[in-house]
Amino acid sequence: MSQVLKIEAELREERGKNAARRIRRSGRAPAVIYGGGEAAISISFDPHQIEPLLHSESGRTVILSMEVSGKEAGRVMLREWLTDPVRRHLLHADFVRITKDTRLKVKVPVHVVGEPKGVKIQGGIFEFVLREVEVECLPDDIPENITVDVTELTIGHNIRVAHLDLGPNVKLLTDPARVVAHVVALKAEEEKPAVEGVEAAPAEPELIRKGKAEAEPGEETAEKEKGKETKS
Repeated sequence: MSQVLKIEAELREERGKNAARRIRRSGRAPAVIYGGGEAAISISFDPHQIEPLLHSESGRTVILSMEVSGKEAGRVMLREWLTDPVRRHLLHADFVRITKDTRLKVKVPVHVVGEPKGVKIQGGIFEFVLREVEVECLPDDIPENITVDVTELTIGHNIRVAHLDLGPNVKLLTDPARVVAHVVALKAEEEKPAVEGVEAAPAEPELIRKGKAEAEPGEETAEKEKGKETKS
């Protein structure tokens, strides 16, 4: 089950770039809450409340209990966010309302544990190919992550999405045939010259003689003239 965090926010009436700048200068962040069959509302909140989520691979699977201007808290999830590329401060966030009886489609991170035998014993290379999978389930059934033990993995073998243990209440949406992780053999090194830095001597050109050797320029004419003199 995904963890639940409590967030306090305030309803904001002003909108636009100038209003958003004033909110950020005050140390808060502008945001929007939408979905759940209700109208979207604009809020502001202390960004430090969700800062750990922004740097977490499971940030989009954490359930938040959002209290707005003292009203009864509702359950939301962080859908999208925008940060300053230089200062890394949160600039804006989008939250989506959720209900206990509504199934959600979310991406869950995959974690691996253990050292593959294909690496430890056979000297292969471990490749972690797929680091998250998409699932569908009720909010309370969202797994924080999916753990895979790769200890028995040997060269030439793999773990596919179909091998993951998701639990009875979680439906897999990612293609079951996709490879999550595998161990491959080291590629053979290319052959190197016997002595580095020394170029091989070029092969001698093959001399092919076909019948009588060809005469040098001018020799053919001289031979003809000599033949005439002998006849005469």
